[in-house]
Amino acid sequence: MPLSKSSLKQKLETELKAQGFELGGEFAMAGKFAEAIANAVVDEITQNAQVPVTSGSSAGSYNVS
Repeated sequence: MPLSKSSLKQKLETELKAQGFELGGEFAMAGKFAEAIANAVVDEITQNAQVPVTSGSSAGSYNVS
């Protein structure tokens, strides 16, 4: 399953609600906060993470996409 910004945002929002954060209302910013974190995490992983394969004919290091 590929990484998904929207799925990660939803999970963050669920956790924030469980911790007592307010996601609704005119001045609530927790939803935007969750979206910003989700975007940054997924971008960092897809741009910089590498998976080492240590044996076999595919041995080497590969980018996560």
